[in-house]
Amino acid sequence: MTATEYNECVSDLSDGIFRFALKHLRDQFEAENVVQNTFEKLWVRKDKVDMQTAKAFLFKIAYNNCIDLLRKSNRTGALEEVHENRHSHSEQYSDAMEIVRDAVEKLPEAQKTAVMLRDYEGYDYRSIGEITGMTEAQVKINIFRARQFLKNYLKDLYAVI
Repeated sequence: MTATEYNECVSDLSDGIFRFALKHLRDQFEAENVVQNTFEKLWVRKDKVDMQTAKAFLFKIAYNNCIDLLRKSNRTGALEEVHENRHSHSEQYSDAMEIVRDAVEKLPEAQKTAVMLRDYEGYDYRSIGEITGMTEAQVKINIFRARQFLKNYLKDLYAVI
């Protein structure tokens, strides 16, 4: 990968990686750090990475960074504090996207990652498998289960409203 191709990757993919990290971490500062660390690792390995596989490589690095940060914050108890500060669904919501975001947050990590990469970022099943280390069948199962949960969760929420 040349320096020009590297710069092209940064301009084309940094926003998507930031959104991906922000949805996982729910912390803008940490998401920015993930983006920076991801591109730093690409720069170090630029001679070994092909431009065709750079996108999957970058999202895999970002995914691993997010998982590491979530595990670290879980050990320190910060994750529980974030969950306690969230709104409950019994309160009035004016924004449907906030309800969907909260529903996605309730998904197990593997399902959340798979559905975010598929529905938010537009990756195919094979690419999601490469990024997360799952088989294509596991990706499909996780997406199916996540969508079933979201469908039932939002349907139940609608019945309450």
